[in-house]
Amino acid sequence: MELKDVVMKLVGNIEPIGETNTDNYRFENLKQLCSLIEELVFEVEKIARNKDRPEFSIKRAGEYALIYSKKYRNVIDNDLD
Repeated sequence: MELKDVVMKLVGNIEPIGETNTDNYRFENLKQLCSLIEELVFEVEKIARNKDRPEFSIKRAGEYALIYSKKYRNVIDNDLD
């Protein structure tokens, strides 16, 4: 089982179906998922601050996190237009 599958199983279904009671429950799941994503993105962005460190392994992690952060921002910006 992939990590995404585990998270989605824990969070629950988020897809609305047009039935108020079910959609209210799924909306709460969506809010939980969005909150988790926000926290995870902040964790990645904290690591991105290490991009200029002299230690190879710390710098490598920082550069990778920075590339991801920029890519994530571009996806969000382009998808919302």
